[in-house]
Amino acid sequence: MKGGTVQIIWHERKPVLTLDFHPLTATLATAGADFDIKFWSIKPSGTEKLPVVSYLSNLSYHSSAVNVIRFSSSGELLASGADGGDLIIWKLNSADTGHTWKVLKMLRSHLKDILDLQWSSDATYIISGSVDNCCIIWDVNKGTSLQTLDAHAHYVQGVAWDPLGKFASSLSSDRTCRIYMNKPHKSKGTEKINYVCQQVISKADQPLLKNSQETKIHLFHDETLPSFFRRLAWSPDGSFLVVPAGSYKTNTASETVNAAYIISRKDLSRPAILLPCTNKAVVAVRFCPIIFKRRGTNSLDSARVFNLPYRIIFAVATLNSLYIYDTESISPLAVLAGLHYAAITDITWSSDARYLALSSQDGFCSLVEFENDELGSPYSLSEGKVKEDCKSTVQTGNAIVPTGNFSAVLSESKDMELEAEAVDMVTGESGNIATAITENQSTVTQDKPDNMVIEATENVEGVIVDSRKNEAEEKTDDMVIEATGRIGSAELDRRKAEAEDKAAAKHPWNLGTVSFGAQDKTEKQLANPDSDGKQTESGKTEQQLSSSKSTPLSNKPARKRITPIAIDP
Repeated sequence: MKGGTVQIIWHERKPVLTLDFHPLTATLATAGADFDIKFWSIKPSGTEKLPVVSYLSNLSYHSSAVNVIRFSSSGELLASGADGGDLIIWKLNSADTGHTWKVLKMLRSHLKDILDLQWSSDATYIISGSVDNCCIIWDVNKGTSLQTLDAHAHYVQGVAWDPLGKFASSLSSDRTCRIYMNKPHKSKGTEKINYVCQQVISKADQPLLKNSQETKIHLFHDETLPSFFRRLAWSPDGSFLVVPAGSYKTNTASETVNAAYIISRKDLSRPAILLPCTNKAVVAVRFCPIIFKRRGTNSLDSARVFNLPYRIIFAVATLNSLYIYDTESISPLAVLAGLHYAAITDITWSSDARYLALSSQDGFCSLVEFENDELGSPYSLSEGKVKEDCKSTVQTGNAIVPTGNFSAVLSESKDMELEAEAVDMVTGESGNIATAITENQSTVTQDKPDNMVIEATENVEGVIVDSRKNEAEEKTDDMVIEATGRIGSAELDRRKAEAEDKAAAKHPWNLGTVSFGAQDKTEKQLANPDSDGKQTESGKTEQQLSSSKSTPLSNKPARKRITPIAIDP
């Protein structure tokens, strides 16, 4: 795995707010505060440290900042949502001089800035979320608004379609996640979609964890979260939903834990699994479009949580770091941090799972390139509908039992955060994923009930590709991800000294070969003087990350790992 921040002028040094890969090519589209949409060619790095990025073209039509762009599944259409409520549908046209994008439709119903949107799997509909507190479902072919979902009391910052077409979901800064079910009704002999709110996830009706003392605790951050976005996502097979912006306390005296929640398709009323992160909130989730074969290295508890015949890989972005998970591990496959000076805004995978890209308000984008078979072997899925009666995650019950110790997980997160702040970033060698899983089994209990399972939703469309082999742990010098396992104190001190010597000679963004790790590092706490803050009529301004802290190297704690917490009924 290679990667790092690509130091080119992406959008006139202004914040890059969104990006998306074309589903059929390695073309990357980006957009931001300069009002333009730009296309980039991404080519393998070869002997270089970073993939080769080349400018292709740009689209200039929006008159305000573009907050979200998404390609349709066929790649023939592109939707862009901007400040002021403009939603534009672009169509790819063939000409003698090549392919060009032209405006197909302008959709206007939102009163204020559009923050997120997503296509339905058949590219017939779009759902969009806005600062006007509404979600709108659009008929793309007719260019009309079909339904407005206006139950949220604050900005709608994330929306997602169920790939099976039964559910839609939204996440708002009013601290609620709403899940809507399609209950079609007939009108003049034709069936029309009709999404009705099925679940409102806001507070825990009972303690999610065994050692929690409070009930009715808010599960999500409020409007003070310093991000415009809370991009949630469904898994490619529709078996579960991952929701960002989680905030949880075990009691009123404890510190808030930033997290993402996994919600099972079988029980959409409450989270099934809590994925704890460190000091920054989770702002975006994106699934790898490729489903992989299982490696057979998963622990007992991981198998009970995700009872799937294949592996699903997904990326979780906090304001300053990126976690990569799969459904066969009890800990992150990789953690990347220290790449950007300001908040991460969006993430995307290429259609062949070769590249993973993220954008930031500092005006730059980062790219990660995976080697052949690094993520695993493709898994073939038969086409068709998913069985709705398949067994899935959590069933509501009276007893809530945690997997692992919640306080210990929080303590480990803090230790990792201190360690990341101590040194500038370093590059390490890849480790073995089986070692990482074995090491973490001691933190996970073995008494989880059998019905705490996310199982396969059968017969889904699949696009399959390459995979990955190693899991390790992250270190520090020029953005590093280290081998997994505990490092001896002598070796740790030696690496600290090396990091200090290299700091003056190496650029903080120059990333060498990166391997999988399981530990987070906070970003370099410096402000980019050339970055322009984004401001809209709704009063949004760019939020820079907190000032830097320093930790004496001699006090740098031993490396620890973050373990997802399963919430059992």
